[in-house]
Amino acid sequence: MLESQLRHDIEATNKPWFTQLNPGERSTLAATFAGWMLDGMDVMVYSLVLPTLVALWHISKGQAGLLGTSTLLLSSLGGWIAGLAADRFGRVKILQLTIVWFAFFTFLSGFANGFTQLLIFRGLQGLGFGGEWAVGSVLIGEAIRSEYRGRAVGTVQGGWAIGWGISALFYTVFFSLLPPSVAWRAMFWVGLLPALLAVWVRSHVSESPLFERTLATNKAKPSTHFLQIFSPVLLKTTMLASLVALGGQGGYYAITTWLPLYMNARGLSVVHTGGYLLVVIAGSFGGYLTAAHLADKIGRKWTLTLFAVLSFTTVLLYMVLPISDTVMLFLGFPLGFFPSGAFSPMGAFFSELFPTSLRGSGQGFAYNLGRGVGALFPSLVGYFSGHMQLGKAIAVFSVAAYMLMALSVLLLPETRGIDLPE
Repeated sequence: MLESQLRHDIEATNKPWFTQLNPGERSTLAATFAGWMLDGMDVMVYSLVLPTLVALWHISKGQAGLLGTSTLLLSSLGGWIAGLAADRFGRVKILQLTIVWFAFFTFLSGFANGFTQLLIFRGLQGLGFGGEWAVGSVLIGEAIRSEYRGRAVGTVQGGWAIGWGISALFYTVFFSLLPPSVAWRAMFWVGLLPALLAVWVRSHVSESPLFERTLATNKAKPSTHFLQIFSPVLLKTTMLASLVALGGQGGYYAITTWLPLYMNARGLSVVHTGGYLLVVIAGSFGGYLTAAHLADKIGRKWTLTLFAVLSFTTVLLYMVLPISDTVMLFLGFPLGFFPSGAFSPMGAFFSELFPTSLRGSGQGFAYNLGRGVGALFPSLVGYFSGHMQLGKAIAVFSVAAYMLMALSVLLLPETRGIDLPE
């Protein structure tokens, strides 16, 4: 009997971790991975069409940065609202709503006829985009058992790189076959596809058992209020988690919003830009998965700190040094690897920092306050690029962001391996 159990344990250890998940865990993993993949596809379209919009509409870099910032600012509001709603109405229902919302307004963006219209559509898209991450991250964090939580949540983050890669492929195909005035619109029109995911989620994903137990228990107690995340017990955690999110997102969006325009300014063609971006995206996917595994092996804190330090080191090499296009191609891999990997441990880390009754509120607030302030970084890069080289402007803000992230992480407790508190 003992030998049989031991043999079973050894065989289980040698199998990939995701094969150890039960059907409910696998369905939740698939749904949240697909949601974040399609989020990435829709959101990263803007950075790809940005050079075309600048040329067609004759908008300034400051206006271009504002278009990027509007999405991120309203996504921070959408994430907090969705987190509050998820604590009240359930994770799955709100997840479906956010998916349909961001898909619809991405599609409408393709019909914009000027700066103001696109500003409005992009802002409304942001409400759903922010909400989808906030709810999906809480759902996957609660659905997966503690020994696989870091890898599962980090793998979901990897969906972003797949979506970014899909949008880069659409970019290369559409801009090769269609005139630019139509190609940029088609990029937004395909953003309606994620709405189909909401139908699948409805029939395949169940509510978090942990949330349902907590909800049933709390019916007999005074209800919790979202302002409790600012209570003396949780205030330090809420603020430091917000700074971690600010650093990770401020640095990431300062880089990715302007990267295609930076490549365009170096004289790269559409095809070459697409190829260079695919190297960055490949690095991004590798970074998500690597950091996800490290988060379960060496802990959330040290993984986040390591990737923050290596992110600002890579940005300095890529944006400031006078490198050739060939060197830039190879440096694209670590430029995608480290800034993207810095996100992988965040979802599990934040889930473990807050109790279940306040998890959506706390995680949604922290991540999206960071996103809201970090949303200013693309605009600031656009403004300062009028007074210095674009690459140096990107480096200034991304390096500052990653230094803030590293320092904030070190002030938080390690949470690897803990069971989520109800």
